[in-house]
Amino acid sequence: MSLPIVAIVGRPNVGKSSLLNCLAGRRISIVDPTPGVTRDRISAPAAVGSKYVELVDTGGLGIVDSDDLGEHVENQIGFAVRQADLVLFVVDAREGATPLDQLVAQMLRKADKPVLLLANKVDEIHLVSEIHEFHSLGFGEPLAVSAIHQQGIAELGERIVRALGDAAGDRPVEPMMKLAIVGKRNAGKSSFINALAGEERVIVSQTPGTTRDSVDVTCQIDGKAFTLIDTAGFRKRKSLAGDIEFYSYHRAQRSIRRCDVVAMLIDASVKVSQVDKDLAGEIAAGFKPVVLVVNKWDLAQGRVVGEDYQEYFDKTFPELSFAPISLTSATQGLNVRQTIEVARQLFAQASTRVTTGQLNAAIEQILQVRGPSHPVGTKPPRIYYASQIATNPPTIVCFVNDIRSFTPNYQRFLLNQLRTRLPFSEVPIRLLFRQRQSDPERAKRFAKKDEERTDRRRMKD
Repeated sequence: MSLPIVAIVGRPNVGKSSLLNCLAGRRISIVDPTPGVTRDRISAPAAVGSKYVELVDTGGLGIVDSDDLGEHVENQIGFAVRQADLVLFVVDAREGATPLDQLVAQMLRKADKPVLLLANKVDEIHLVSEIHEFHSLGFGEPLAVSAIHQQGIAELGERIVRALGDAAGDRPVEPMMKLAIVGKRNAGKSSFINALAGEERVIVSQTPGTTRDSVDVTCQIDGKAFTLIDTAGFRKRKSLAGDIEFYSYHRAQRSIRRCDVVAMLIDASVKVSQVDKDLAGEIAAGFKPVVLVVNKWDLAQGRVVGEDYQEYFDKTFPELSFAPISLTSATQGLNVRQTIEVARQLFAQASTRVTTGQLNAAIEQILQVRGPSHPVGTKPPRIYYASQIATNPPTIVCFVNDIRSFTPNYQRFLLNQLRTRLPFSEVPIRLLFRQRQSDPERAKRFAKKDEERTDRRRMKD
């Protein structure tokens, strides 16, 4: 059962994003004094009392957008209001009713939706007596709240539950997979999301940097729910301009950390850039399963005829040489759903756990193909046994007699061999080495030396 939708609307800079973050109990929307920071619909499940709702933050109605996206923002607000079971109309208690507030009120009256009027930013006691002028908006007595100081939030939760009645939902089931859609600017991430959602869920524009927040979109394919995370386009850190781009960049990084699988979109119509390479390195460092999505394939055909993408990407992104490749066109719907199926397979691989017997049998086979080096002054290298200690990513610990023998080159060889023998062929594996004292005579010598050191310390004391 889907959760009832509670849309948060109002003119710019009345604190809508702060209210979303406050009700959700975590930072989801970017909060900044610059008007027009929020453009897309930002949604998140939230507990209100003993019930759950889906909160939807929207852009400010009437914003003059610096990138001429005002019409797109208003379309997103319209979508949110039409789908809402309840609207939270937010106004600024410190500034009083403005002509833009009247414009929002007019739009909500036409929508004919249940509305709770909230006078936000009531941070001082004298403001409580000044909010009555908002009666003129036609939605009754406003509730005085302060999203920043969490004042009035408990009562707001009670009013939301009462207004929704039986529509208020229970705790939602966690989606089976979180898929982060990442890439440099204008790689087609938002078009990819919309193609799966079946609607303009996020704004699509040729203007670089259109997406600022990380937007979670819940989808279902073949009855299986999953979450898509649209992210701001990556660019060189030295090119970040101002706080908004800084926060967008870090939200995108956080999206990689909290997802299960990454879909890295690469614009097929242009050359792979240093930003793409840096992003690949970041994904690899996080040990995230990744599908390399070559988007805008319809624009590339004829320009890259005969090019072997697998060989090219192996050279360009050597740290992701195990990752599958999907050729897509989000605008035409080419291979979009198939890409999700690939992501599901990667999630299943990363969630697999093999038995210790299977793992050690594979290790024995690999050692017969090629053993580790034997540096001068070290003991003949041995792997006593290996064990998988975690999934997502699959994490394997090898207990050895001398870590020095297991060089980075041999570790790479071991990883590649493990992928061919275990069900982790297309996902990263975290490989750890632990040195174990196995020689009983040597252990006795170390124990005796420890006893002697302890005796000497006692004599000094």
